[in-house]
Amino acid sequence: MSLAVPAALETEIDELISHYPDRRSASLMLLHALQDHFGWLPKEAVEWTAAKLGLQPINVHELVTFYPMFRHSPAGKLQFKVCRTLSCALGGGAGLHQHLCRKFGLDPHAHGVQTTPDGKFSVEFVECLAGCGTAPVMMVNDAFHEAVTPEKADTIISRCHP
Repeated sequence: MSLAVPAALETEIDELISHYPDRRSASLMLLHALQDHFGWLPKEAVEWTAAKLGLQPINVHELVTFYPMFRHSPAGKLQFKVCRTLSCALGGGAGLHQHLCRKFGLDPHAHGVQTTPDGKFSVEFVECLAGCGTAPVMMVNDAFHEAVTPEKADTIISRCHP
């Protein structure tokens, strides 16, 4: 499978690269742009990025596997991100994560992004979402939610339409 990068996206990527004196320094920005477009980073995106920047694929693969914000598989249409850092952990983040996993039939003990078989929902633990004073916090796609209890999560879910 080869990666079909639309011309408009490649133009945007070329513009991004032009802002860096060393092409390699644009790696993270390119990966973000590709993930924003495709929803995840398949192996072909890693290879395409490496070729675009004149790098070896391993140089890009190291970034994709190191940073937790990059997805190795497609995410659901509704992505539930639960903060796992200290304030949220103390405020009930782990319980919220487990509640969401059980609600969607996912393994509450698995690591990384989990997506329902129908592709509607994904659940993942993420690093700080910057809502320490109103923990636990979560995001549903780009919507930020504070002081989320399992009951509040159920209400949020009932208002979502994947």
